[in-house]
Amino acid sequence: MKKAGKDAPRRFAPARPGAAEQVRPAAAGRARGSSARRRTAAVTRRTKETSIEVTLSIDGRGRYDISTGVPFLNHMLELFTRHGFFDLTVRATGDVEVDDHHTVEDVGLTLGQAFREALGDKQGIRRFGEASVPLDEALASVAVDLSGRPFMAYKLKTRQTRVGSFDVELVHDFLLALVNQVGMNLHVRVLAGRNPHHIVEAAFKAFARAMDLATQRDPRVVGVLSTKGSL
Repeated sequence: MKKAGKDAPRRFAPARPGAAEQVRPAAAGRARGSSARRRTAAVTRRTKETSIEVTLSIDGRGRYDISTGVPFLNHMLELFTRHGFFDLTVRATGDVEVDDHHTVEDVGLTLGQAFREALGDKQGIRRFGEASVPLDEALASVAVDLSGRPFMAYKLKTRQTRVGSFDVELVHDFLLALVNQVGMNLHVRVLAGRNPHHIVEAAFKAFARAMDLATQRDPRVVGVLSTKGSL
């Protein structure tokens, strides 16, 4: 049997028939009825540096199939998908022999485009989301506003500059690329932490939970949640 490589895509296995499964009723957030528009997108981006394919379902169950050529980025996208209850497939290749930067940034850009397309006109969504997530000694807080206006406030610092071979500074570049494409306001704050892996992971989990809240449909919202009438 062929042994899987370091960056072999990992898949989240659905629960066995009859096993307990976390599914929100439509009234609690995710509208799953036949009358609701399916919020999905498929985006492809190809340049001389990278080739990226992303498929996204906002109203998912946390299923993922990720392969980017950057193992730590795979890990972060997998837990982002699982804790945000999205369904996400990412296929990416890039000039990682030069640096991970092009691949990490372009995956963020393409994922941002997918969110923007899947959200459409943002009718009925809650728009705002906020979450704080601990991971052992680390604590991260993230707030989002799907306002249509890109802005990021980023306060994530680690003493070590790398997690394995991954440059922690690339987290900023990934999120900024995503923010600019979605057209959203994102605040990331790390309130405590020592281990860089724990710090970054807590931030991605908090981002996932905040995005889950912000993208949920709320039956009380008629049109969009803005006095301007559009987002």
